[in-house]
Amino acid sequence: MFPIRDHNPSERTPYVTIGLIFANLVMFVLTMPWGLDLGRLWGEWALYSAAVTNGQMLWGLVTHMFLHAGIMHFAGNMLFLWIFGDNLEEQMGHLGFLVFYLACGLAAAAAQIAAEPLSTIPMVGASGAIAGVMGGYLLMFPRARVDILAIIVIIIKVFTLPAWIVLGMWFALQMLGGFTIPGDDGGVAYWAHAGGFIAGVVLTLPVFLRRGGPAFWSRTDGHPPHAPIDYGQLSRVPQVPRR
Repeated sequence: MFPIRDHNPSERTPYVTIGLIFANLVMFVLTMPWGLDLGRLWGEWALYSAAVTNGQMLWGLVTHMFLHAGIMHFAGNMLFLWIFGDNLEEQMGHLGFLVFYLACGLAAAAAQIAAEPLSTIPMVGASGAIAGVMGGYLLMFPRARVDILAIIVIIIKVFTLPAWIVLGMWFALQMLGGFTIPGDDGGVAYWAHAGGFIAGVVLTLPVFLRRGGPAFWSRTDGHPPHAPIDYGQLSRVPQVPRR
């Protein structure tokens, strides 16, 4: 079960969101075996908690955000960034959103290092920074409508939930994973996700307060401040009523 779109795409072109997706795509092609196979970059630019704890390979705090371990890892992260990044970029401005994104990625890295300071397992992926985007989105637009694709064996169905349920459940799962699944066994940096999400909420607070705080929710009803898209009206397939 994962989100595929929200109902309030931004009215302005999200240049930074698009640029981040492109940068991640370039690095993905550079480092994958079927691409240019520069695996050395993947190994050297990943984040190693033990190295950073000892003051080494500090560049990994930033470079790990642009590396991914496989096609599903990359595609999933970029989908989440595309869905939730545009509206937040619209509120923060292009430069503000870029600084916010990188700061959330750094906070996510710090959380993972604090949880496992001696780990030598490489951490890669934009998940921590994107978790921050999700946290900021939750604060600004808790009632935004998000379409979820659910796949249960052979049943595929799309349904709509408010953002606070979708993102709240996601955050709860990260916390649960952090407390119950050892990092060496799980293969998922749960604490990075949780740390990035919390940082996203905190760093979005100034924007939220400048918009009026709870009064912003009152004006927008918890949605992005422009008219939603009715995806049902976009289909060119005529609807035939039952007789």
